[in-house]
Amino acid sequence: MSYINENFLNMQDSYLFSTIAKKVAKYTEENPDKKIIKLGIGDVTKPIVPACIAAMHKAVDEIGTQEGFKGYGPEQGYEFLRNAIVENDYKARGIDIKADEIFVSDGAKCDCGNIVDIFAEDNKVAITDPVYPVYLDTNVMSGRSGKYNKEKDMYENIVYLPVTAENNFKPELPKEKVDMIYLCFPNNPTGTVLTKEDLKVWVDYAKENNSIILYDAAYEAFITEEDIPHSIYEVEGAKDVAIEFKSFSKTAGFTGVRCAYVVIPHTVKGYTKAGEEIELNKLWNRRTCTKFNGVSYVVQRAAEATYSEEGKKQIRANIESYLENAKIIKNGLEDAGFTTYGGVNSPYIWLQVPKDMTSWEFFDKLLEEVNVVGTPGSGFGPHGEGYFRLTAFGTKENSIEAIERIKNWKVN
Repeated sequence: MSYINENFLNMQDSYLFSTIAKKVAKYTEENPDKKIIKLGIGDVTKPIVPACIAAMHKAVDEIGTQEGFKGYGPEQGYEFLRNAIVENDYKARGIDIKADEIFVSDGAKCDCGNIVDIFAEDNKVAITDPVYPVYLDTNVMSGRSGKYNKEKDMYENIVYLPVTAENNFKPELPKEKVDMIYLCFPNNPTGTVLTKEDLKVWVDYAKENNSIILYDAAYEAFITEEDIPHSIYEVEGAKDVAIEFKSFSKTAGFTGVRCAYVVIPHTVKGYTKAGEEIELNKLWNRRTCTKFNGVSYVVQRAAEATYSEEGKKQIRANIESYLENAKIIKNGLEDAGFTTYGGVNSPYIWLQVPKDMTSWEFFDKLLEEVNVVGTPGSGFGPHGEGYFRLTAFGTKENSIEAIERIKNWKVN
């Protein structure tokens, strides 16, 4: 008999964004004359910048020759890209990261989900809430969550760290010892940030408890304020306790091209049941060599080009354009009477829905009465109820039109 992984039976029936897609598809089919503006899913709209396109063309021409053909590449990533990451994302910020501590991948979502492979099933997991669903769902699949409590909308073995207006969107240390801690800043979905001092509290906790911080910094390129760290390794001691995830998806528009990387310093250790220290870098390298054949040469050359002078300039222009959209959305929502958060160091704007509505009720009304699509806060976890996320990744024209529609909308 072929037995299944019964942890999947603890999953909730539908993934958040597939539910949204079905609702929008149904409404569109029933109302073909309506113009729907989608500010829900965090996909980019600007094309890949010319510097990256040129690098891809050059790489394609190269692999079309006998001399330049590339077969299997190194699973961890080509040295040219790993070195460019070291120089630009770390050394330039005074952070000592080595090339062999970087693993190039096909997406931060994959890395955040796959990283659980190297951790024991009985580790206690703490997750900020609301949260990007992948952190929670992959731990459910791996058997760390326990059973789902429908009444509380929580899993019995997960430690939830509320991130709401009540605590100024700064998670508080857990009251019990945890082994794995998920942090994402700038945060998805709230768009809020932590300072170095805020992060130092978590690094100190992790060192005291032999915990590991899984730090998702996918949106660091959108940071505009000087005192906000772009990497957790800017915090003293973080190289001993933190794994960092970064991506070219939102930074360089690679959502369809697919390239990211995970950083695991050699100083980050896990433990056997007998108490033996083991480098997590070594475990992840073994896992990578077994389950992954690497990102294509063409894509890695495109990623390398993001660090060229032209590439940096072109990408910065795109990011500033998205941040301008965020400003338009945030200011427009506040003019319409909504309380908002985020949108300054992030492409996400987090707003409070009217008190007499759930976040899904607000979603339905916004879709049906304004023809604008966002993301219900409750889809990111129980502490997301009462909130709603809009993204700045649309066009400027659509961002302006969506906000004008909302300003003219009578919420009832």
